[in-house]
Amino acid sequence: MIPYGKQTIDENDKKAVIEVLESDFLTTGPKVEEFESALCKYTGAKYAVAVSNGTAALHISSLILLEKGDLVLTTPNSFLATSNSILYADAKLLFVDIKEDGNIDLDKCIEILEKNKNIKALYVVHFSGNPVEMEKLKYIREKFNIKILEDSAHAIGAIYKEGKIGNCKFSNIATFSFHPVKHITTGEGGAILTNDEEIYKKAKILRNHGMVKENFINKDLAYDKKGNLNPWYYEMQMLGFNYRITDFQCALGLSQLKKLDKFIEKRKKIAQKYDKAFENSIINPLYPFNENSSYHLYVVRVDFKKLNITKAELFYKMRKEGIFLQLHYIPINLQPYYKNLGYGDENLPNTYKYYEEAFSLPIYPSLSEEEQNYVIEKLKENLQ
Repeated sequence: MIPYGKQTIDENDKKAVIEVLESDFLTTGPKVEEFESALCKYTGAKYAVAVSNGTAALHISSLILLEKGDLVLTTPNSFLATSNSILYADAKLLFVDIKEDGNIDLDKCIEILEKNKNIKALYVVHFSGNPVEMEKLKYIREKFNIKILEDSAHAIGAIYKEGKIGNCKFSNIATFSFHPVKHITTGEGGAILTNDEEIYKKAKILRNHGMVKENFINKDLAYDKKGNLNPWYYEMQMLGFNYRITDFQCALGLSQLKKLDKFIEKRKKIAQKYDKAFENSIINPLYPFNENSSYHLYVVRVDFKKLNITKAELFYKMRKEGIFLQLHYIPINLQPYYKNLGYGDENLPNTYKYYEEAFSLPIYPSLSEEEQNYVIEKLKENLQ
């Protein structure tokens, strides 16, 4: 079986996890802070908070950035967690159409922001690892003074002229996911990155049940009659969650992070091979090769209306060959839950056309040359 994505685990990764399993700390120990520091060093962000998964990172971020009823611009072309996190914060969202490369159309965002002064935030997704137009993101932040979140689940290691995605130069928060199909994995896991100390402090509290062990509000309970701090004392100051990540997960993350750039280089080579193989064919890469993309996904588009095969039939045929394609994504606004909220009638022609044509091919560091050739051969064969 050749999946569209999978983790790459070596002996050093296993050794790192075993060392923690044999230590005194399995969770909330030194490896968590070490992993957070490594993420800051790699991306250039000032602060990082590691959490249990990428959705938890989005949830906490939305609770910090948004107020009840806030209107947020976001993309319909993402995993459900991006827009769901806005709903978790009791805010509202407005879906904006995408461009040909699958990213949210920032020009359309600017048009909407010019007309609607009630919009409080913009959530962008660096789809497939290809960064959005960062200069336009900078312009939006400076001109409209709204809050910006970068859902960077696809894009750790991606770059632009100002540095690496995740440095938060043009945003309030960037989030990562470390699910096994992502560039690096902690099994499940995620992270919140920011340059804002207040956001950082709130994220740490929300990650751990809303509890603190300093800066107490209830002094009468925190201290005894002689002014001694009660050593057992903790205090819940917010409605938080158990979104902690374990030490052995972070040990795996640290080991994986050391190999991230090599992983991305391998992904780029696979992307270049696919690009060349599909030249002058009915198979169109989502965008021309981009050295700055981290290529979490390799997406192609095919005009099935001109063929005698449907996309579903192609998926089944490829599965019989042992190749599992994937679709990223079903437009979120067409999901039954969202339609029940009143979404689904948006004018998003590029999104709907993309959904009809697009699918993702296998791409991951351990995908061999032989397997790449096999994917190319069988895809062309089944699309004839």
